[in-house]
Amino acid sequence: MAESTDVVVIGGGYAGVMAANRLTQREDVTVTLINPRATFVHRIRLHQLVVGSHGAVVDYREVLGERVRLVVDTVVRIDAAGRSVTLAAGGTVGYDYLVYAVGSGSADPGVPGAAEFAYPIATFEEAGRLRPVLDAAPATAAVTVVGAGPTGIEIAAELAEAGRVVTLVCGGALGPYLHPRGRRSVAGRLAKLGVTVLQGPDMKVTAVTRDAVRLADGRELPSTVTVWTAGFGVPDLAVRSGLSTDALGRLLTDETLTSVDDVGIVAAGDSAAPSGVPLRMSCQAAMPLGARAADTVLSRIAGERPATLNQSFGAQCISLGRGAGIFQFANRSDVAVWFNIDGHLGARLKELVCMGIPKHLANEAGKPGSYSLHRMSGAARGQLLLQGERGERPAAAERSA
Repeated sequence: MAESTDVVVIGGGYAGVMAANRLTQREDVTVTLINPRATFVHRIRLHQLVVGSHGAVVDYREVLGERVRLVVDTVVRIDAAGRSVTLAAGGTVGYDYLVYAVGSGSADPGVPGAAEFAYPIATFEEAGRLRPVLDAAPATAAVTVVGAGPTGIEIAAELAEAGRVVTLVCGGALGPYLHPRGRRSVAGRLAKLGVTVLQGPDMKVTAVTRDAVRLADGRELPSTVTVWTAGFGVPDLAVRSGLSTDALGRLLTDETLTSVDDVGIVAAGDSAAPSGVPLRMSCQAAMPLGARAADTVLSRIAGERPATLNQSFGAQCISLGRGAGIFQFANRSDVAVWFNIDGHLGARLKELVCMGIPKHLANEAGKPGSYSLHRMSGAARGQLLLQGERGERPAAAERSA
């Protein structure tokens, strides 16, 4: 009987589940998925969790293949030399190959008072902590959302649609990814919902107190509840394990997603930095990266040369409450173009995306190897690498759908 190959996947998000399911194509591969939660978190619905319109979780039995062993625990260290991971609950799990898909979370705000008085919503637990705080606040209480990216826009719209008095502080441009035409559409919808939008460098938050937000121009905005969505970080597991990372802590890999330190470790999702030029933090990138990471491992098991990353983007979608949204189209280099679909149809398209993601994962669980979006042709990756060499493209630190 052929010897089995043990693969450990760290992280049960979009990238990790996709990778784990895909790895079960081979009968001689055993797959262990290690995740700190017993349920799959549908992260792009966390803004809905805050207002109570969606639970933002899916049972792993709906998206994870039967041959994947789920271990509910946290990895505290990777021993690359010993080919094992250490668990928080004690003990170790050995591996022949490791998929590093630990995802992302809230970044250190670096603003006085923000860590103490503001509420981030990058994780399920954080969003869950914010909800009772809002429930306890009077309906007329001032709510300030800090951050102009998709997360900030979405939570501001959800809260305003629920009747809250919301100020969105951008500290720059509203929706910096968006094309100017799309930005105008989003601004119009927020205005209709009654959201006050503050843009520009003078609107940057310099301090947060229990009941106010201080701006760069010296003004103080009353704020009973402050929601912090400005930027995302990644877990420091790779750093603590002595592996090479970029400045944010993402695992440095080559274009096959293989760690620059160890051929037995591949990365996927928000925690990967291929060639030091990471993709936009999003489920749109995470699932194809998960599939690519699995293919790299399977190629190595088969003694074949892994294919390189060839990832293209097509759009960014943002919900603007339950009644509207925007589907912002982009070119293959992930630069927004003039065309978008907004309003009610934009909301329908965003909802179709949200509903489709668990279906993609479930399809891969039922028929491993069937997912193929990561194989779409395009020159986007080469262009991004060239821009990275020129220092033209900053590392993305904002999640989106």
